[in-house]
Parts: sequence; C-alpha cells; structure tokens
Amino acid sequence: MFWANKKETTLNFKETISRDTEQNPKLKNYHIPLQKILDSLGIDKKSTRLFVSKSNYVLSVKKGESILKTYPVVFGTNPVDDKRQEGDRCTPEGVFRVKAKYPHKSWSKFIWFDYPNKESYKKFDEAKRLGKIPQDATIGGEVGIHGVPKGHDNAIDQRNNWTWGCISLKNKDVDEIYNATFEGMKIEIIH
Repeated sequence: MFWANKKETTLNFKETISRDTEQNPKLKNYHIPLQKILDSLGIDKKSTRLFVSKSNYVLSVKKGESILKTYPVVFGTNPVDDKRQEGDRCTPEGVFRVKAKYPHKSWSKFIWFDYPNKESYKKFDEAKRLGKIPQDATIGGEVGIHGVPKGHDNAIDQRNNWTWGCISLKNKDVDEIYNATFEGMKIEIIH
C-alpha cells in the first residue's frame, strides 16, 4: 500500500510534503496529483519550472531548488549525448522555455520548447567549426515533451528511449504536466 511507504521531507519554504518510496526513490510524490501539491503549499504554477535529468530518467517540477514532484521519462534513442544536429536522435541539453502547447493526435499532448535557441546555435556552430558534424548539417527543431502512443506507457517503465530527441512521459503524466505548464516556463535539461 502506498501510504505505508512514506517518509516526510521538509522543503525550504517550510511546508511538508510526502516522499513516495514505493517503487523508485527518485520519484518524489509521484502518486500525489501535482495540482494538489501546488494547492496545499499555496504555490502558483507561474513560480515553478521543469528540470530534466537524462542520466536519472526523471523530469521534476521545482520551485526554486525544491523538488515538488518527479516523473519517469525517456528520451531520444541516443540518451547519452547532447543534440548536435537534426536526425541524431539526441535530446538537447541546456536551458529552454516553453514556446507553445497543444493536444497531439499520436502522443496525447505536446509541450513545445524553444530548441534551437541562441545557446543551441552556438554549440551547433562550434561543432561545425571543429568538424564534429558535417558542414551541410542542419540543427533541427520541433523538440518538446509529449506522451506515448495509446497503450504504450510500458515504454516509459522499461526505459525504452524511442523518440527522435523529445522527452516522453506516460500519457497520464504528460496530461498532468500540460495543465501546469505555461508559455515562457523554464525547462532545464542536464545529462
């Protein structure tokens, strides 16, 4: 039972929330609805940001440096490297902003972020200059956060990196995050 496996964690802003240790200790408050966490702590979603750790396969909703909730995720078929060019199937690393969001017929919802941005172009141009990618390479785009094809949530549980560079969650999770994201929201992606 979920409630039998809880530890209490006190956050910087002097509120207490639960840490779910049932399945994965990296998944903080996974079984508690995000809106319930925000409401119980009096947090406006506009003061939150998203933080993605590729090496830990998690996306966290944060306020300041405090993690409010964490979700399991997967990435492009090359989850290790930073995105260098279109078609490399890598998930970009860096700081981005939500550009738009919309329902998606194949993946539930799509939260589009501003890759490529100025920093992405700097890394891309440097890779070309150093001969790490072909001179005729293009940078790519249309990278975001989305769900999975209906009935394929197991791809997330099995860490099946299947995208072309996007971040993928279970559909119920992307639906929840979709409601908490807003245009301009900060998204930080690290290895």
